[in-house]
Amino acid sequence: MDLLGQIEDVIEQNGSDFELSKLFKAYIKEYKSSLEELFEKNQGKDFLVRHTKKLDSIIDLMYKTVLRRMFGNYMPMRSSIPIAIVALGSYGREQLCVHSDIDLLIVYKEVPGYNTQLIIEKLFYLALDAGMKLGHRVHEVNDLFKASQEDITIHTALLESRFITGSTFIWHATQNELNKIRTHNQKEYILAKISEAQQRRKKYPTSMQPNIKESIGGLRDAQLIYWIAKTIYGVHTIKELTGELFNEDEYKEFRIALELLYRVRSALHLIANKQEDRLLLEHIPQVTIMLGFKNQTKMTSKVLQALWRINNFTQIFVKKMVHPYLFEPSMITIFKHNRLQKGIYLVEDRLYASFRLKPLPLNTLLELLVALEDRIYKFDAGFLNQFTYTKIKHPLTSKTYDLLKKLLRKKHLYPFLKLFYDAGILHHLFGNFKKVMHLPQFDGYHHYPVDIHSIKCIEALENIKEPFIAKLYESLSKDEKLLVTITVLFHDTGKGRKQDHSEVGAKLITPYAKKLQLKDELISRAITLIKHHVLMSSVAFKENIHNEKTLYKFMSKVGDEKNLKLLYILTYADINGVGGDTYNSFNAKLLYDLYTNALEVAQNTERITDAKKRIIIENRVKNLLEFQTLPRLLQKKILQIESNLFFFKHTPSDIIDIAQKARQTQEYSFTTHNDKSLSIEIYRKIPLNIGFLLSHLAHLDVASMEIFTLFDGVKYFKIEFIKNVTGNELVEVQECIDMAFDMTKQIPQRTIELKKEEISIDCEHSKTHAELTIHTKNQIGLLAYVMDMFEKLGINIVTAKIHSSKYKVRDSFLMEKQNKLCNNIENIYKFLIKN
Repeated sequence: MDLLGQIEDVIEQNGSDFELSKLFKAYIKEYKSSLEELFEKNQGKDFLVRHTKKLDSIIDLMYKTVLRRMFGNYMPMRSSIPIAIVALGSYGREQLCVHSDIDLLIVYKEVPGYNTQLIIEKLFYLALDAGMKLGHRVHEVNDLFKASQEDITIHTALLESRFITGSTFIWHATQNELNKIRTHNQKEYILAKISEAQQRRKKYPTSMQPNIKESIGGLRDAQLIYWIAKTIYGVHTIKELTGELFNEDEYKEFRIALELLYRVRSALHLIANKQEDRLLLEHIPQVTIMLGFKNQTKMTSKVLQALWRINNFTQIFVKKMVHPYLFEPSMITIFKHNRLQKGIYLVEDRLYASFRLKPLPLNTLLELLVALEDRIYKFDAGFLNQFTYTKIKHPLTSKTYDLLKKLLRKKHLYPFLKLFYDAGILHHLFGNFKKVMHLPQFDGYHHYPVDIHSIKCIEALENIKEPFIAKLYESLSKDEKLLVTITVLFHDTGKGRKQDHSEVGAKLITPYAKKLQLKDELISRAITLIKHHVLMSSVAFKENIHNEKTLYKFMSKVGDEKNLKLLYILTYADINGVGGDTYNSFNAKLLYDLYTNALEVAQNTERITDAKKRIIIENRVKNLLEFQTLPRLLQKKILQIESNLFFFKHTPSDIIDIAQKARQTQEYSFTTHNDKSLSIEIYRKIPLNIGFLLSHLAHLDVASMEIFTLFDGVKYFKIEFIKNVTGNELVEVQECIDMAFDMTKQIPQRTIELKKEEISIDCEHSKTHAELTIHTKNQIGLLAYVMDMFEKLGINIVTAKIHSSKYKVRDSFLMEKQNKLCNNIENIYKFLIKN
């Protein structure tokens, strides 16, 4: 496209400003369509520089066009026009990403004879009408210093100024002001930027979907080190500090990591066709292809490693630069009184190390940690520097293993593990982590890569919030607590291989446990726990935990009562280390019920049948004073409730409470509870349109459902949801329940896809119940559809367990064996899949 020639034609023909903007808009559109091809040839910083230079040329041409338009053939020399156009922010750094804002600063002087305001106005209108995404500021030269003092963001943007076009005289005057801004109140600015970074890092922690710009170790951290280096030393790039602040190898590793983040961010913008800085799971396949990686795991792992590298580099060298600005003379006495050894200090539970102190031997550093009182500590960047650059020789000595064992016994291990991770030595100290460092998890369940998840699990173990589990943990011996710590830390280290990670992890634990000189019994238990570390959550969330066959099968793998207790604690820590709200009151109850049910099996040498278990629970109910004060007829009705599962799933007190509410039911009644999540209890004698109800509440995500026939024609429903409701939503839910007793209400038609191979029916589940399991893709309205089909088939569902992820569901339904249900299995299949 001959843009320049077409511009001249419009100007010569006295065309409109709109015609000019259309030319630029078409030119920019054509350029943007070529960006993917440009990215293939030039990735990383080179791509960003080329993109920046192209925009420079477009803005320069726009400025020329405005001047040509205003002055015609009598255009003065550009330097004599008192306007300078300056790039700011990422544009100023020549790191502008494809869909980022183009930040411009227009600096001018009011000089008689030049209509500077009109020139600036026309330039902005032309750029905006051409579709450029501008962020702009306009200042007189003498106003720059005052503007920089108003807002730290403006101050920072001005530090990154780069001349594009206009008057070189105005630019020189601008540079003088910028230098004045840079050297003014340096300490105040540096402290503000560090505080700003700390807040940002809390908001954007490392995760499986990191924000390439804002996350810990992201581009913002790399920019922080530049801003501070620019403020203190006046450098144009931090490379200028090689040899003074860091060595060539350290800078090279940092620069390689930064280059990868540039590539990833550019790819994300191109894929999303908008400003998208998050490496979302759905973008990973295409980013992998665009960057030329062979597989997604390798690419994502490299990104996570790059984030770690930039974080480590930034923490250490920012502190090294700003240390003189943070130091107060009054601190000399404080540090002298809190010196642990030469160059090492402990002040207010924070460990410091002088940057002048050469890296100490590994065992010396570990001895320092072991000798500390068992509290929660924080670590200054100087101390992180010691662990980052300490020399570690392999194999580790017996002395090192002894020190690590002592550390593993501490109540507050998490801060030390986080220190080892930040320093990049976690896998050197704990060899089992070699294959899982920065290893992504694409299951849509884990919020963190394997290494961080494992450390987070230790944090959860040290902060158990469930009183019952905390009591179990405190009842353990010192060696048993050490065992739990080791299994929690190493439970996922078998990942990253083709084989089942639980099996691999169980094999890996033995040699390491022997180096720690654990007793054979503890090693045997460690193997069992790691081999079955997902067993308890899998059974609790997916199976009928009140079924004797399920419980005996579960305990045959767990082994004994001690392992059950240890596995319960391990499972709690594992789920809490996943991140988000994965561990909730619903999950907690399922795990507790499985533990107590399995414990009963473990403590009885004789096999407990459902009939025996029913008698045991009935006796507990009879012994309650609340039961003994009930009318005789109601007592009899309670004990004659047919469902064993009703007795297994409820405490004796709950059984009595439910029975009393059932007794008072005329047509129907219900209660709603809305604490952390919504739950509904319904008692009804008249028919309930359960499909309609579930369909209208599908957005709240059903977690579980119970349906029991009680007495006097009363059925009891309990539906628990994952989400809760607020304000008027609860009223709407209650109105929806009322409407569900109108059997003429129709379920909204949704297309549900079910295949026969996704459905299994087990008629041998127990003497009284069959189990139907559906394992299919997650579909809105699936549960409502299935329950509606059951109603039409006349199948009595006793309980439903819902287990869903973002993409898949595994729902199980217990059905009463009535009306020759097991003779009509094929009909059930046909009915469920025909739609």
